[in-house]
Amino acid sequence: MTTRIAVIGVGAIATQHLISYQKNPQAELVAVCDIDRTRAKARADEFGVPRATDVVDEVLADPGVDAVSICVPNLLHAKIAEAALRAGKDVLVEKPMSVTVDEAESLVRATKETGQALQIGYVRRFAPNALVTKRFLDEGEFGDIYAARATIIRAAGNPGGWFGDVDISGGGPLIDLGVHIIDLCWYLMGMPTAVSVSGATFSPLGARDNIQHLTRYRAASESRVNNVEDYATAQVRFANGAVLDVDTSYSLHARNWTSVKIHGDKGGAEIEPELLMVTERHDTLLHVQPQIDSLGFDFAVGFANQIDNFLKICRREIPADATAEQGLEMARILTAIYESARIGSEVTITR
Repeated sequence: MTTRIAVIGVGAIATQHLISYQKNPQAELVAVCDIDRTRAKARADEFGVPRATDVVDEVLADPGVDAVSICVPNLLHAKIAEAALRAGKDVLVEKPMSVTVDEAESLVRATKETGQALQIGYVRRFAPNALVTKRFLDEGEFGDIYAARATIIRAAGNPGGWFGDVDISGGGPLIDLGVHIIDLCWYLMGMPTAVSVSGATFSPLGARDNIQHLTRYRAASESRVNNVEDYATAQVRFANGAVLDVDTSYSLHARNWTSVKIHGDKGGAEIEPELLMVTERHDTLLHVQPQIDSLGFDFAVGFANQIDNFLKICRREIPADATAEQGLEMARILTAIYESARIGSEVTITR
């Protein structure tokens, strides 16, 4: 039996959800919902979805909907996710799961009280380069991971719209881009408990709308409010002694760059920009590059794998593996980074 899916919010990221559901024989797209009913109808027509609405409660009350993908602005993630869980729907919610720790704690309670599944859209976990790295890690090839470094730098990449409005987004590149690479490193490190954070944020450049001759992604909204950080940097310390360093920006005098690295006592790996494993054998350092279709982050394949994984969760073939509890830990980390930046000193993460 197919899983009957509704997609709530039909902006840019929803396209990947819709494409992946449409191509998966285990899914049936039955509804789309968006605050802009005209846009919802256009998306429904584009993907052959029988129903379009601008009323979320209508979707959640429908017994013909088994599960939902939530692709709305960050501020609404937790509210709609909890309502969906309590309406008996399984949930795939785009990252970040929430913008506050309190919201995240509420979602943990909701999953326990309802028994419904919640999966966070950490798509980078499902790209081939990450899946291969995880297999090698699970087999002990790299030993104990004690350090990681994650970077996503955009020189002029503020999308505008709600992304630049802290009251809706919860923050700038840290909560938008950094959340992906922090999660990927944390996941590959074995998800240790975060104990403290030292972070800083800077905003000297703004949205850089003066930059010409450069094509870049723009949010659908014409709004150009910008009160989020340009650049964020932090170190996260974990209970097992491991550390994670992160750098991310919307605006920075630097080259566009993405890099994710983990370091263990038996070896290490560069997951992005392309997969490379580093180890030693017989007193010789080795660089090992796996022969796979995508050495870097393959967006389309990652989404297809993520959606297939979510549908297996909905069929109860596997448990959720990017859970509300993991979203709570991310909320604690992100909140601590912003607080450390605000007060100018290290912050201890309390539970």
